[in-house]
Amino acid sequence: MALKTASTNGMWTTEECKRSFMEMKWKKVHRYIVFKIEEKSKKVTVDKVGSAGESYHDLAASLPEDDCRYAVFDFDYVTVDNCRMSKLFFITWSPEASRIREKVMYATSKSGLRRVLEGIHYELQATDPTEMGFDKIQDRTNKSTFHLAGVTCFSDQ
Repeated sequence: MALKTASTNGMWTTEECKRSFMEMKWKKVHRYIVFKIEEKSKKVTVDKVGSAGESYHDLAASLPEDDCRYAVFDFDYVTVDNCRMSKLFFITWSPEASRIREKVMYATSKSGLRRVLEGIHYELQATDPTEMGFDKIQDRTNKSTFHLAGVTCFSDQ
């Protein structure tokens, strides 16, 4: 069964996308999920799921050099005040070598998938690996921290 996304291009999001995301968000069984668009069936599907023990580098290595993808990464970290935190990143991967038609299809379908995946904290768009390096993930979480009565807090900007 597929959920109709609210995007204007008629793409559908499969139940597996929502289920895998909820398992990652609430049960912490996945570190990342890679989504792809099946052009013929007009569905957004799960392409790859990274286990909880995998890393951001495993996610980056799993993205194709010449095809677009979406990905969600669960970034766990410890603050300077020794608080365990987790933030979800939505990544749009659109490499230079991908076809123009594919880039347009991914760009126009993104908002529909994002609406299905509730609870994303940050978004990145990348056309090459340097634009989505691990340092970019760390920078995004560090810039939104602030201290309040000795407790590190975060803004969801």
